[in-house]
Amino acid sequence: MKQYRLNVDPRILELLGPNLYTNIYYVLAELIANAYDADAKNVYIISAKDEVRVEDDGHGMSYEAGDIDRYLNVAGVSRTSDEDSKTKSGRRRKMGRKGVGKLAALSVSENVEILTVANGERSGFVLARRPENGNELKAIEEDKIVFERVTDHGSAIVMRNPQYRLHKTLDSVKRNLLKIFPLVGADFKIHIIRGEEKLTIDDFDRSVMRELSTLITLGDKFAPLCDLVPDSYPGKRGDLVDARERTTRPLNLKANDGIVHEYSLVVEGWIGTYKSTRGRKAEMTDFPDNFISLFANEKMGEFNILPVVGQNKLNEVYVVGQLHVNIFELSELPDMALSNRQGYKSDDPRYVVVRDYVRSELLADILKMRETFADLANAEKKRLKDEDQKGNEEKLRRSVDAFRKKASEDAAQDLVKLGSNVSREAMQEAISRSINANSPDIGLKVKVDAQKKKILISQTFPDKSFADIVYQMLIFNNVHADEILYTNCDDEVCRVPEGRGVYDYLREFFVESYSTQKIYVLFVTSENTKVSWGAITEVGASWITKVDHKIFNIHPFRPEHPLNDEMQWQSTNRQEPTKGELWMIPLNADVFCQKIEAVCDLLGYVKKARVDNKAYLGTLVSIRGA
Repeated sequence: MKQYRLNVDPRILELLGPNLYTNIYYVLAELIANAYDADAKNVYIISAKDEVRVEDDGHGMSYEAGDIDRYLNVAGVSRTSDEDSKTKSGRRRKMGRKGVGKLAALSVSENVEILTVANGERSGFVLARRPENGNELKAIEEDKIVFERVTDHGSAIVMRNPQYRLHKTLDSVKRNLLKIFPLVGADFKIHIIRGEEKLTIDDFDRSVMRELSTLITLGDKFAPLCDLVPDSYPGKRGDLVDARERTTRPLNLKANDGIVHEYSLVVEGWIGTYKSTRGRKAEMTDFPDNFISLFANEKMGEFNILPVVGQNKLNEVYVVGQLHVNIFELSELPDMALSNRQGYKSDDPRYVVVRDYVRSELLADILKMRETFADLANAEKKRLKDEDQKGNEEKLRRSVDAFRKKASEDAAQDLVKLGSNVSREAMQEAISRSINANSPDIGLKVKVDAQKKKILISQTFPDKSFADIVYQMLIFNNVHADEILYTNCDDEVCRVPEGRGVYDYLREFFVESYSTQKIYVLFVTSENTKVSWGAITEVGASWITKVDHKIFNIHPFRPEHPLNDEMQWQSTNRQEPTKGELWMIPLNADVFCQKIEAVCDLLGYVKKARVDNKAYLGTLVSIRGA
């Protein structure tokens, strides 16, 4: 009779088993890694009503050859040098190191059946959180050691009455597994089976690339992924996709032998951003779709370092990446992985170097590329919107012309019918009836007005810091960014469309339009205004077209005609006449808010209260005592 003795105090299973892993997918990743280390070519995850089974066609374990004794040596280090870091075939590097991965299944079930066959020799036992006879584990009779997928060699881990379940759809199971175990290919496949449903997992790298807008790859191995990213803007592809050399950092580390050696820390992999986050809401047991994972020795060590390296920027929700580090799992160096394989020791110098590199360089670069993509996308939306507006303008033009002709013809016919001896009142009524009858022909005016920019911030580039304050106060008061025209704005949606001249743009939509709605101009004036041809031109255009405007002025400049210099303008101070820090006295801060609120009232925006506006303005500019 075979005996299976656990070489550790059995209480460790009850203490560690349920708490070692927090997610069934981490457990599956450990079991898949064990199959990989056994040189398996196929792993089968089989989900049934009362069990979850992980079966592989690896070497299996021989009782006679001592394989099972070694397996039951919990926490026995599996590799300490390069010599014992390879699998039995010699073709793979071992993933396992701590010897606790075998306990992973106990996080899911109180009793786990271990079945194995090696060269026809079958063995089986029950790994339990609370073994009945001390260290002795219950043996499984040979005729009950049954496999569903393997024959002569392999192993099966059967988790009875699991406390955690896989997702309802195999696609969800696949998605979650790939995020934490991306190492699949021609010589290592993962199959998911539930009843009659079957799914073989493709590699995560390739499946996610078609969803990306930007990508940076590190190293020759990952460079081909660039070809899989959709070519949304062919002329700008070089700004959105970048294949780089792998990153190398020299590092002095103390090895297990106590001697300090110089190592080259190498980072390979990829980082990108999604086109959209729409439809990516995760379920309770899902992993988020935006993450930066760290892998070492082809195994995930930490799922997401984004909370550690990120700076809470809005665009970080689009980020996804998988980075592979060469010396995180080097056998001759101290083990830096946490016991549950869900993270690394944050103070390890290897981790610190990678964290700082990702934070200061890699993440910053991909976020800049994402901003470029967003600018291109917004420019395309603006181009389509402008084309639509021009089409509607032309339709409005034709409608107005048709209205004039039809209304005048109908009114003339009515007057003829009335005869020559009609009163002035009768003529007016006839004309009024004709106009009312034909008014629906110009219903496009409302649509044209809705498409227009409502506010122009007229300024010079040297005064951008002050113009930005005006812009941010408008946004704070619920003015929509796409209804503001501000040529030096950091937000692309406010700028003139790429390839269009600002004056042609203004003339086409605000001067030549058949719609009577005019743009409201906020002039930012200073000593820089009188030397800026563009600013002077805008002042002249404002006067000619008789548009309403307000003035935000930087002392000591004095606005003059044709600006409405008879009305009070807002005054702001600057350390020097043409540059330097801006500041306001409390009175001028109040006037600033008053003018912003007046614009909102005039154009129908829901303004903020004065106290809120003054408080927010105080965060944008220094307000000093008079």
